[in-house]
Amino acid sequence: MSLTCIKSRHFLKNLKNVKLLLGNKTYSSMVSYVQGQSPEKNVREYFYYIDHQGMLFLDDSKMKNFTSAYKEIDFLVFFFKRLKPNTIDRYREHFPWISLCGRERNFIRCDDFPIVFTQIIQSDDGNFLFCHNHAGSKLSVLFQPNKLWMDVENGRVYHPASEQHGSIGLVSSRTAIELSKMFMYNIDKHNYVPTHFNWCNKKYTLDPDWFKNLIVKRIN
Repeated sequence: MSLTCIKSRHFLKNLKNVKLLLGNKTYSSMVSYVQGQSPEKNVREYFYYIDHQGMLFLDDSKMKNFTSAYKEIDFLVFFFKRLKPNTIDRYREHFPWISLCGRERNFIRCDDFPIVFTQIIQSDDGNFLFCHNHAGSKLSVLFQPNKLWMDVENGRVYHPASEQHGSIGLVSSRTAIELSKMFMYNIDKHNYVPTHFNWCNKKYTLDPDWFKNLIVKRIN
């Protein structure tokens, strides 16, 4: 198994040109690998891709759709609970995320960020949880309405994730469309960036600093 995510749009553009070599099932573009390869004794390596809807696929799957995505919740929970930045000296540039399972290395790349929020639910204690990567409440963080951030350049919406998972998560497009109905804008200043969010009859002032600070930290 393996997880990865590449934030750089330049990399993403190039990685879409992955070429399949049918002979030995080696996939290459800027990087070559064989699923299940063993670079050292008792170690296996697998390569995964997470799309902008938060669905998990084998990186070399020809067709990436609902049918070919991993859907078993226990597996997804196990996989994402172990997801973290790739800090080992293998595939770090092209697969910046990894999920370790014993001697199994699961390298991961993604369309944007590996954590993709898909659903808001209310827990038994009354708090709202933002569920991610299609595992219901088993993979979730506390929903913070004031921390939603819309990137007006690409139209995508982001929300804080756990520090282990990079602190930033993407909101899936379907969920973002629903949430966009509750964004409020300060049209007097001709500012098309949302300034407030209306949630459960309460108006929240949006805080963009958390997102901007994290992006600056990543660049530096």
